Amino acid sequence: MDKAQVIRVVLADDHAVVRKGIREFLEEAGDIQVVAEATTGTEAVTLALEHHPDVAVLDIQMPEMSGVEAARQIKAQSPEVGVLVLTAYDDDPYIFAVLQAGASGYVLKNASSDELVRAVRAVAAGESALDPVVTAKVMAQLASGKPPGAQAAVEGLTERELDVLRLAARGHTNRAIGRELGISDRTVQGHLANIFGKLGVSTRTEAVLLALKQGWITLDEAVE
Repeated sequence: MDKAQVIRVVLADDHAVVRKGIREFLEEAGDIQVVAEATTGTEAVTLALEHHPDVAVLDIQMPEMSGVEAARQIKAQSPEVGVLVLTAYDDDPYIFAVLQAGASGYVLKNASSDELVRAVRAVAAGESALDPVVTAKVMAQLASGKPPGAQAAVEGLTERELDVLRLAARGHTNRAIGRELGISDRTVQGHLANIFGKLGVSTRTEAVLLALKQGWITLDEAVE
């Protein structure tokens, strides 16, 4: 294989066994070379900017920084790098957040090795590579006529942060939230700070109102 034709990949996943399997799948194809591996979202961005690969293959849930944010930063600083998300999650908020972050591909981890290789080749060629499940969701979103922005905004909120937001909506104090969830007051405060930062708000009230308006939590959840 001509060296110029080799597709260079940075692979990011926090599970070593998963990375090993993906790397083997890709390199068995003969025209794909994994030039670096990352275990965190922050490391993925650093390695992508250092190696300038043809494709960055990212998981969504990683320590330090989500794959969504990593994709956003990679595309902002090195737009020529194609981004392919390989994940177990097919939830709408993740899908639309990833696509809005600039990713060209979204493949589920239950895909075959052949499907994964085709997706990497497609993204390297500047094309899109979407799992059929993802394509169906995108088409449904387009058919609904509703902007996906509201769904995308919640991508950065973890399940625990959503739990904290629901309890805050009920008027619980940090101590009460911590007691309910079995975590410390300080941890609750940290979750709220993360929520405020991700949603671009500065108060509980703003966060709760935004969550209610966008449908992330309901009045039934907000009122005991």
